[in-house]
Amino acid sequence: MADGAAERKIGAGIRRRRRALDLTLADVAARSGLSSPFLSQIENDRARPSMRSLQRVADALDTTAVQLLAAGETPRGTDIVRADADPGLDPAARVRPLVRGQRQMHALEFTGDHDAARAFRHRNDELMYVADGSAEVEADGRTHRLGRGDTLYLAGGVDHRWRALEAGTRVLLVAVADHVEAVVDPQA
Repeated sequence: MADGAAERKIGAGIRRRRRALDLTLADVAARSGLSSPFLSQIENDRARPSMRSLQRVADALDTTAVQLLAAGETPRGTDIVRADADPGLDPAARVRPLVRGQRQMHALEFTGDHDAARAFRHRNDELMYVADGSAEVEADGRTHRLGRGDTLYLAGGVDHRWRALEAGTRVLLVAVADHVEAVVDPQA
């Protein structure tokens, strides 16, 4: 394997999560709106889901797309994710994991159009950085417009959604992984 390149096997992680919840493929199909044959192909790594489909599977399995992606990676002490690396998803997804494996931190790069139809709430903190373009974020009942170079910090438990406001927008999201127990300062 060259320079941090790894074959992503997201199917095994999805299968483990489904079985841990004692769900059948038909159960996940009903919850996600995806077909059982397509889910079977994903679990057997014969099909690559789009990020939207992966998020639907994650919702059906009460987890996140990032956690499903991480479950398919072999952790390393040092890992380089090259800009031209195969993200292991539908290339039209325009989202690229920047950290591989089950880590204490997750990072994703979103490019192009993005409009979160549903709100997200993460257990732990998240940082959003607009590298190019502009984005609008709804968080805690307020709307925030972010431009190039702006950063938004979201504490764990805050409902939020965001959308790109122009073509060429590039957003980096970095979050403390849900499996990490964040320490809360009682004085804060």
